[in-house]
Amino acid sequence: MRVTHPFHPLFGQALVFVARMNCWRGDVVYWLDEQGRRWSIPAGWTDVVPDGPFAAAAAGRCPYRLEDLVALAGLVDGRRDGDDRVRGSAPQVSPDNAVPSCATGALGRLSVL
Repeated sequence: MRVTHPFHPLFGQALVFVARMNCWRGDVVYWLDEQGRRWSIPAGWTDVVPDGPFAAAAAGRCPYRLEDLVALAGLVDGRRDGDDRVRGSAPQVSPDNAVPSCATGALGRLSVL
């Protein structure tokens, strides 16, 4: 198996696959290092999980997944609505410090710069 997450220190390296399991941390794969120690990594950060249709269509041109952008938009909307789950997790956005409309993406209020 190979690590496919671009920011992981083992990106591109082939690892000795041991098992794939769903545990309290989610879908993970286990691998062995050179000393035979077992390690784990999220399965989605490896080639064990095939690319979704968006990643396949984007062919590496877009670093963001639609579901991540939608989740981010939900957090932003939650902050605007005063949702306690996200209170204090990010600076307040006001018309004075918002991104100009010419920089907004297809999702309207959500900007990807």
